[in-house]
Amino acid sequence: MNKVKILSLLFLTFCFQILKADEGMWLLQLLQEQNAIELMKKQGLKLKASQVYNPNGVSLKDAVGIFGGGCTGEVISPEGLILTNHHCGYSFIQQHSSVEHDYLTDGFWAKSRAEELPTPGLTFTFVHRIEDVTSVINDKVESGEVTLYESFTNSFLDQVAQEIYAESDLYGKKGIKPQLLPFYAGNKYYMIYKKVYSDVRMVGAPPSSIGKFGGETDNWMWPRHTGDFSIFRIYADENGEPAEYDENNKPLKSIKHLPISLKGIEEGDYAMIMGFPGSTSRYLTVSEVKERMEATNNPRIQVREERLAVLREEMDKSDKIRIQYANKFAGSSNYWKNSIGMNKAIIDNDVLGQKREQEQQFNQFAEKQNNIDYMNVIAEINGAVAQTSPLMYQLTALSEAFLSAIEFVTSPRLYREMKDAIEKNDKDAVEKQKEAFRDFYQRIHNKDYDHEVDRKIALVMFPLYAEMISAEDRPAIYSVIENEYASDYTAFINEMYDHSIFASEENLNKYLENPTIELLEKDLIYIHYTSVVNKFNELREQLEPLKNELNVLHKTYIRGLGEMKLPVPSYPDANFTIRLTYGNVKSYSPRDGVHYHYYTTTDGVLEKENPEDREFNVPAELKELIQNRDFGRYAMKNGDLPVCFLSTNDITGGNSGSPVLNAKGHLIGTAFDGNWESLSGDIVFDDDLQRCINVDIRYVLFILDKLGGCSHLIDEMTIIE
Repeated sequence: MNKVKILSLLFLTFCFQILKADEGMWLLQLLQEQNAIELMKKQGLKLKASQVYNPNGVSLKDAVGIFGGGCTGEVISPEGLILTNHHCGYSFIQQHSSVEHDYLTDGFWAKSRAEELPTPGLTFTFVHRIEDVTSVINDKVESGEVTLYESFTNSFLDQVAQEIYAESDLYGKKGIKPQLLPFYAGNKYYMIYKKVYSDVRMVGAPPSSIGKFGGETDNWMWPRHTGDFSIFRIYADENGEPAEYDENNKPLKSIKHLPISLKGIEEGDYAMIMGFPGSTSRYLTVSEVKERMEATNNPRIQVREERLAVLREEMDKSDKIRIQYANKFAGSSNYWKNSIGMNKAIIDNDVLGQKREQEQQFNQFAEKQNNIDYMNVIAEINGAVAQTSPLMYQLTALSEAFLSAIEFVTSPRLYREMKDAIEKNDKDAVEKQKEAFRDFYQRIHNKDYDHEVDRKIALVMFPLYAEMISAEDRPAIYSVIENEYASDYTAFINEMYDHSIFASEENLNKYLENPTIELLEKDLIYIHYTSVVNKFNELREQLEPLKNELNVLHKTYIRGLGEMKLPVPSYPDANFTIRLTYGNVKSYSPRDGVHYHYYTTTDGVLEKENPEDREFNVPAELKELIQNRDFGRYAMKNGDLPVCFLSTNDITGGNSGSPVLNAKGHLIGTAFDGNWESLSGDIVFDDDLQRCINVDIRYVLFILDKLGGCSHLIDEMTIIE
C-alpha cells in the first residue's frame, strides 16, 4: 500500500472516530463554529442549524429550561406544560404532601386547570440570549482594573454582569436576570440573559411506586423500570410575562414546544439531549482525581452512610417521618451512591492511567512548542493540590457532618444582635430581636423537621467526626465536650437538644420573657454552631489562595490541552449552562458474558415486583393494566410497552429531566440517570461504557392516560403517530 493510500486511510479513520464519538457537552452558540452541526447531520440529524439554535429567532432552545434550581425541564404544549423527572419534582410533590394528602405515595393528577397546585418557591428559567464578553473581561485584566485572580470571583463577575446588563436593551424587563460565567477555565466568558417565571404549578405526578420504582437499589443501575417523570405548568400575566402567583394569571403561551413522537426507537437511532448539565471535571490531573476520591468522595460516603442508616430506621417507623424526610433522604442517598460508584469506576476504568497518559502527551506537546508555562503547569498544579487535599478532606467532613446532616443549628449573628440590643438597653431593638428569634425558631422547626430524629443523627455524627478528624483539627466545641462533659457525647447532645433556647417553644418563650447576655453566651447550640462556622471559615480562608492559584493554572492547562487537540474542537466543563449532546440509542456489554439490551418493558416491572419491599411495590391498577396488556397506542409493534431506554449521550447531574430528541427534534424520552459502570464519566468519558438512562415518552403518556386519567393533557400536546 502506497503512502498516499495509508495517509488517506488514516484520515478517514480519524474522521470516523470524530463522528462516532458521543463525548461532548457542546455550547449551542459554538455549534456551527466548531462544525458540530455538520457532524450531527452525518450521524443522522435532520434539522437545520437554525432549528437547533437560533440567536435571532425561535429554536429548540426555547422549549428547554431550568426546572427549579438544579434540573432541566421541557415545554410540551402550547399552554406552558412542562415535563421533567419525578425526582426533580420530588421536593415540590413532598411540599404539597401530608399524611392526609400523601401525594408521594398516591400520586397527584389535576383533572382541570383549577386543580393545578400553586407551588411557592418553584421557578422555570429560559435562556433568553447568550453573548460573548471575553474581550470585556480581558480588557479589565490587562488594564489592571482587576487582577487575574479576582477575574474568577463571583463578586467581580456579578458586578460586570450588572454593568453590561444596565447598558443592554433588556434592562428592566420583567423576569430578566443576567449571569456572567467563565468557560474553558476562564479562556472564554459568556453573558447569559435568563428569563425566570415564578408562577409554576403542579399538574401531575405518578405515585412514588412508579416515579421512584427501584428506589435506592436501582439508582444508577441498568436495567431500569422507573417512570421518572412529573408534570408542571408555567403561568404568566395577561401579557405572557413573568409574574408572581396570582389567581388571574394564565397558562403561558409557549413560543416553542416539543412535538412528541410515538413512532418508537431502534438501536442505532440518532438521539440528542439539550439541557443544563451541572458540573464536570474532564480536565483534571492525576493528583486532582486522587483528591476527588480521597478528600471528597470518601468522607462523603462515610458520613452519609451513617446518616442514611438513622433515617431509614426512623422513616420505616412512621408515615409522618417518612413524608417529612423523603426528599432529604433521596437527595443524600443519590450522591452517596454516586460517590461510591465514581470511586469504583475510577479504578475499574483505569481513569488514573488515562490521566497519566494525557499528562505525558501534554508534556511532549509543551516541549515541542517550547512553551515554558505549559512545561511547568502540571507540576505546579500538583504542588497546589498537595496543600489543598488535607484541607479539602477536613472541609468535606465538617460540611457533611455538621452543615448538612444536622439541621438543629442557630445563627451566630442573631445572638450577636440580641447581645448588642441588650447591652445598649434599647427596648425597641430587643423587641425586634425577639421577633427575629421567633422567626428563626419557625425556620428550624418547620413541617419537615423532627427534633428527635435530628437528635439521633447528632448522636451518630459527633463521635463519627471525631474518628475522622484529629483532635487538633476539630472545632472548639470538642474541647468543651472533653472538659465539661468528660468526652460524653450523649450527655452533651442531650443537654443541647433539651435545654438550648431553640430546642423547644417552651425554652424559647422562657428566654424571651427575660433575655440576658449570660444565657445567650451559655447556650450550647450557639457555642456548638459558632465553633463549626469558625472552623469552616478558617478552612475556607486557608483554601482561598490555593484555589486562586489553581484557577490560573487551570486556565493555562486547559488552553494548552485545547491547542494540543486541534483541529478537533474541545468543549468546556459543565457549569449548569445550556448544552447539547448527541449520540445514538445503544445497548452495551459491561462485563464478560453480560449484555444489556437497549430498552426495558413493563414485563420487567412485574418481574421485579416485591410487595414486602417499598422500593419494588407495584400499584394494583398498574399491575392490572400490564397483565391485561392494556397499552393502547403506546405499545410497540410486538405489543410490549417500553419503559426505559439507553443512549450514548454525554450527561451529568443537572441534565435530569432533559428532553431526549430524535433526528427530527421530536421528543422520544426524558433523561434521568447514568449507568453504574461509567460513574467516573464526570472525569473521563468512556465511549464503550457511558450510557444515559431515559424514560420512554410512550410510558410517560401511558401512565398519564391510563393511570392518571389525564387525556386532557395529552390532547393539548402535539403527538406524531
